[in-house]
Amino acid sequence: MASLLQNIWHLRKVAEASAKPCHICYKSTTSVLITPDQKDHFYICPGHLKDRGFCTPIVGEAEAVAKKKQEELDREIELIKAEYAEKLKKRAKSKDSSKKEKKGKDIKGKEKESSKDDDDDVEAVAEKEKNEKVYNQSQ
Repeated sequence: MASLLQNIWHLRKVAEASAKPCHICYKSTTSVLITPDQKDHFYICPGHLKDRGFCTPIVGEAEAVAKKKQEELDREIELIKAEYAEKLKKRAKSKDSSKKEKKGKDIKGKEKESSKDDDDDVEAVAEKEKNEKVYNQSQ
């Protein structure tokens, strides 16, 4: 008795030299759908493989779980990258602000020092004049 044809096909690729026309549109293609027991096959172009009315892929549970885990890991990695980028921005801002504060303090400190220097200069000039007067009077 003849065995029944299963409606399960595996997609295989062949070399460019072995390309044959698509079973539906007759365009040259390297995609072949073949049965698991390799008794039957037909060439089909990638455009028809994407057609939902033509065929649908069988996705195993293990593959679906692995794909889901990979997607979750990818999302988590993106979140961690975003958090790290934010931390770097905050660090850069805090460094910039601390540099500005230091510059501000340095400028204020320089102004205070310059005002102290001015006060010191005024005092030094006054003392010098006093000493000259005392020296001139003693002569």
